[in-house]
Amino acid sequence: MSGKDESVFSKSALMSTKAGKKVMKQGLFKSKGYKQFNHYKEETEQKFPEFAKRFTNNLLEQIKSDSSANLTQQKFAEEVGSTEIILNSSEVDPIRAKLENFDVLHDRVLRILNSNFVKMTFPVFNALFDASTNYFDDKNESSLRQDVVDGHIIAIDLSEPMDRIVDKDEDLDYLDDYKLMNPYILRLAREKIAKGGDEVLRQFEIGFKDARVGQYLDTKLKEKPTGITEEELAESYKKYRSVMGTAGKNMALSREPLGEIFYTGMAKAAESVGCGNEIEDTIRDKAVKIPSWPLYYSLSSNSVQEGFELTMKKSESYLQEARGAIDSLPDKFSHKEFLEFLFLTVEHYNEFWYKRLEKENIWSELSSNIPK
Repeated sequence: MSGKDESVFSKSALMSTKAGKKVMKQGLFKSKGYKQFNHYKEETEQKFPEFAKRFTNNLLEQIKSDSSANLTQQKFAEEVGSTEIILNSSEVDPIRAKLENFDVLHDRVLRILNSNFVKMTFPVFNALFDASTNYFDDKNESSLRQDVVDGHIIAIDLSEPMDRIVDKDEDLDYLDDYKLMNPYILRLAREKIAKGGDEVLRQFEIGFKDARVGQYLDTKLKEKPTGITEEELAESYKKYRSVMGTAGKNMALSREPLGEIFYTGMAKAAESVGCGNEIEDTIRDKAVKIPSWPLYYSLSSNSVQEGFELTMKKSESYLQEARGAIDSLPDKFSHKEFLEFLFLTVEHYNEFWYKRLEKENIWSELSSNIPK
């Protein structure tokens, strides 16, 4: 398995959850889903360093060739609707000069690539692209696969520096560097995604716009943590489902019937992982994340412990919808077992962090830190 914390998928970790034991069983008997998943996991481990260097070189080229870096910052702020995530004009040149060094920029790229959403989805996108190639009997164009997958991974990765800038919960020494990098990351993602054709780029723009709506709402909800509604929180989850769902659709080059099925599967799996990620962050910070399903349910039930139990049920409902998409796949779809195995790993991920939270037994500390 792949993730930010490899111990989540260690043998002992897998043995600690029901889903993990099923994963172990499939590995023991070398099921088709396990073998497919392992193939793409190994491919990712081999190619990820190359991707990181390619990403850095492309980004370096963007930064060095920009004749109006300050204007680039301003335009980015206008597009995403926030001045909080850009540099002041006086800061641009010194930060830019620092990042024009490959090693420095490569370090920042590796930091933002150290993300569950990036590491867990890189092998998935390659698998979906291959499945689509098989289904539509396309020519096997490795350059197109690389561009479309790279572009969407880079677009998803953009959420990492943006979240860290807004949340101010990690990488505090590098937030100004991320502010300079953000517009070029988006520009690079668009250039690569456009190689898939006009419709693929159009779908990305729709998804990116929806994700910004979710991200904006997520930021606004931080200002009124005790007044968050279920509808608002579901809407804020567009930050997960829109980007990930659109990426899934575009692995089929936005062609039906796979496009919509991939969208639903990836969108709902992402929302499920989002719940697990909120639990993981709670353990790290010793505080319930704002906004989050654990916060919403803790406040509505007047019990932090019950709030996390309900969050787990929410993650299960998202995952059930993701699994429902598998039932819609065409007959003889080449990667059905891969997706079934994938969703089993998502289930384990969420179970693992919930069990870890129970073991930590920090309910009283969480209750004392919850917004009143």
